Amino acid sequence: MMVNLPPMTDSAPRKHPFLLRHLAAMVYDTLLVLALVFVVMFIVLPVYSLLTGSQDSETVVQLDREIVWLVFLFTPMLFFCVFWLKNGQTLSMQAWRIKLVTFSGEAPTLKQCVIRYFGAIASAPLGLGYLWCLVDRNGRYWHDYLSGTELVLLPKPEKKGKPSS
Repeated sequence: MMVNLPPMTDSAPRKHPFLLRHLAAMVYDTLLVLALVFVVMFIVLPVYSLLTGSQDSETVVQLDREIVWLVFLFTPMLFFCVFWLKNGQTLSMQAWRIKLVTFSGEAPTLKQCVIRYFGAIASAPLGLGYLWCLVDRNGRYWHDYLSGTELVLLPKPEKKGKPSS
């Protein structure tokens, strides 16, 4: 499925969102993902309690550290991959007019989404993978190159009732 974006030419390069816009979207997504992680933990805890046989009211159930790490790692991955595969945008990306596409302007594949997710985590230490967009001539992050995807800035929607030129 092709996304309606301007072609990558010297005369009309794609606009990439500035780093601050991307960081604002990341903060918004972080709040959504944290709420989702709490919901998943709320589901996992009773299931774990049933499976381990610690169901009486006086037993405090403590999840194994590995289970907590898996929930914190894979719940956000599922969140991002579902949204990126559906229409290339999470809820915050829709609000900030940011879209994820491949370098050729197509919708990303599941493999690209997973690589981008883990690449973004690897880019996070010291922020170097994110700051890279400030010096990269294409305005891309490290995980853009790893996954073959990039963020593009969508044009402002036309106001209703205003004639288009």
